[in-house]
Amino acid sequence: MTDQQTTPEGAPESEPASVEASPVPAKVGERIASLDLIRGFAVLGILAANIVAFGQPFSAYMWPAAWIGDVGDPDNWMWVTQFVLVDGKMRGLFTLLFGAGLALFMDKAWERGASRGLQIRRLFWLLVFGLIHFYFIWRGDILILYAVSGFIAVAFLRWSARNLLVVGLLGYLLGGLVYILMMTIPFLIVDTPLGDLPEMAETRVAMAEAQELALADDAVERPILTEGNYADFVAHNFSAHLTDPLNSLLVFIFETLPLMLIGMGLYRVGLFNGGLSAKKQAMWGWIGVIGGSILTLLLALWISGQGLTYWGTIAAFTGFSHYPRLPVVIGLAALLALWGAHASGWLAERLSAAGRVAFTNYLGTSILMMLVFHPWAGGLWGELSRPELYFVVLGAWAVMLAWSKPWLEHFRYGPLEWLWRCLTYGRMFPLRR
Repeated sequence: MTDQQTTPEGAPESEPASVEASPVPAKVGERIASLDLIRGFAVLGILAANIVAFGQPFSAYMWPAAWIGDVGDPDNWMWVTQFVLVDGKMRGLFTLLFGAGLALFMDKAWERGASRGLQIRRLFWLLVFGLIHFYFIWRGDILILYAVSGFIAVAFLRWSARNLLVVGLLGYLLGGLVYILMMTIPFLIVDTPLGDLPEMAETRVAMAEAQELALADDAVERPILTEGNYADFVAHNFSAHLTDPLNSLLVFIFETLPLMLIGMGLYRVGLFNGGLSAKKQAMWGWIGVIGGSILTLLLALWISGQGLTYWGTIAAFTGFSHYPRLPVVIGLAALLALWGAHASGWLAERLSAAGRVAFTNYLGTSILMMLVFHPWAGGLWGELSRPELYFVVLGAWAVMLAWSKPWLEHFRYGPLEWLWRCLTYGRMFPLRR
């Protein structure tokens, strides 16, 4: 999840150094400050996006009717606000940064004579972390998706910025067509007059059965997360969700891999290290954020006006919002990069520190949420309204901002960053400064 700017070592690689360098290339061992700050922003935002799936059934993440107890949002304005400002944007931003981190890591590795095998080992251990996270901590994991997509993205590391951006954007556009076909057709059949046609009768029944099947798993999981123990939780993940990581990969790779390539391309053109005109970067950043957010707001209001049906919310999250999300994600990256390059003060320092240990913060947050919500610990699963869940988010943000900077004043890496580094290189590194 985090991408360490370190000094890779390894066997020489025979490939020619034909990479199109950034206008302001980073020196070996140098960190790009804006990447740290953006990661810190994204890792905090990821929790705000995921909090509903931590404290309520997974279906409630998109569909408010799956909420247990009082949702605390009778007119769905909080749902609309989260949909517009948070949902999908933080994941997209994190994915963009992951791609930039892949390119930055390998640029430094190549300068030291290392090979792509170093990156492959690094991604392999990320996959292991992701599998542990999914089955033993929380099923909302994205590390598995990042690792497998990263294996593919490694093949593009020598490409020029232009080719990375063109292929990434084309892939993102084509991926959007896949999502529209996959996710909006059920909505049209179930929730519009299209489903009233005689030839659609069987399909409408099949869609209703698919909805019941998804909600049935929520019903099975409910007693586990309200009365069960940790062993029950893990057993359910293996028995009912063994193949979920593969299913998620087959669906979300159409978004994840293109965003990684775009992130690699943006790193190469200098978006994160002052290689572009600051004035133009700010202008296009604001255009992307404002324009994409307006389109997303119109979508949210429309789908809310349709009654926030099960298939309608899935179509909105996965299909319709795919295209307006991209300018928001790139715009956020552009604006935060400008801020991160020169930011100072308490907030900037704390966000940057949280970004430097983003891997630990990401997995650590999942463990913290287990302690808050699972029945063998805090026992708050299914007990909180949407506003109350946001207070949990604020508390977790305070923890992340509080511990990261003091830790880095005494240690070289975050705990999991250090472990990941040692596993990648196959040797122990000093942790204390």
